[in-house]
Amino acid sequence: MSKAKKSEFSPNDFVVYPAHGVGKIVSIEEQEVAGMTLELFVISFEKDKMTLRVPTNKATEVGMRSLSSPDVVSKAMTTLKGKAKVKRAMWSRRAQEYEQKINSGDLIAIAEVVRDLHRTDDQREQSYSERQLYEAALERLTREIAAVDNGDEVAAAKQIGDVLESRIAA
Repeated sequence: MSKAKKSEFSPNDFVVYPAHGVGKIVSIEEQEVAGMTLELFVISFEKDKMTLRVPTNKATEVGMRSLSSPDVVSKAMTTLKGKAKVKRAMWSRRAQEYEQKINSGDLIAIAEVVRDLHRTDDQREQSYSERQLYEAALERLTREIAAVDNGDEVAAAKQIGDVLESRIAA
């Protein structure tokens, strides 16, 4: 069973781990835990200076996935162009929903959070928690788009910024 799953991801692949964003599989190693031998993906998150070990047989179960296709990236960009949908619920409820979308690892859901929390200079100031969620979502979006487009985070950030700015002009 684990042999079939193993072929899905291999060393040097970029993957998305829902709670941490884009990482790179450095290796596949075996480790003995409680008398059982486990096969683990060793994933490095360069930006966060973090290494994560995920059992190969649990990778898809925990939501680990390959990078989005360019098609999904363009859908995410289209989502950014849309009008912000701000629900009239209490902030704590909305903040929870935004947090869930960010940690879902779904690029389009993350784009929705960026779109909904983006502020222009002439709009009211963001609260600290709004800014934290916005920056977390923006960073995840930027990293994945950069990884899909061969790793240029500055270009990805500019591309996202341009889309958000074009929304204002429209």
